[in-house]
Amino acid sequence: MSLQRTIAPTAQPVTLAEAKTHLKVDQADEDTLITMMIAAATQAAEHAIGRVLMAQTWKLTLDAFPEAFELTKVPVNSVTSVQYTDTTGTLQTLASNLYTLDNADDTGYAYLLPAYSTEWPDSREQANAVAVTYSAGYANAAAVPELVRFWILLQVGAMYANRQLEGKTQTYPLGFADRLLDRYKVWG
Repeated sequence: MSLQRTIAPTAQPVTLAEAKTHLKVDQADEDTLITMMIAAATQAAEHAIGRVLMAQTWKLTLDAFPEAFELTKVPVNSVTSVQYTDTTGTLQTLASNLYTLDNADDTGYAYLLPAYSTEWPDSREQANAVAVTYSAGYANAAAVPELVRFWILLQVGAMYANRQLEGKTQTYPLGFADRLLDRYKVWG
């Protein structure tokens, strides 16, 4: 089994301009640094809540068809394809009317199931015989929950304020802010 991102997001949930406004920074001297901080805070948010924020594509590969595919990168927007190596060794793409996406539970993972009255086809007994490619993440930055975006800004602010503490341990006193993410956490 493997899960890999095949297409990375093309934008961040917080723009450089929004972060600079939050930091009260007017000059462009530190744009690269602030952009890196936005990316780091976004990755930390994704890790903390167990979901991806901006639209991206993932590929889940398994050795055989399971009863149901558990899609762990949520929110799932759509399934791009279900491909498998059939018993003769030929790569096949399953028609989209032969599977259904159960994406109703916003607090857990999404599931890909055979459509009503159908079963998964037989696949060849080999490594990586079945692959599901799907799109996950919010459509754009405006669709990312405001509390998550605010948490990212708070993290960027803490990183920016504590970036050059020479000889001291850096601490980010934001434990209270982590509660902002609780409602968006995947508890799967």
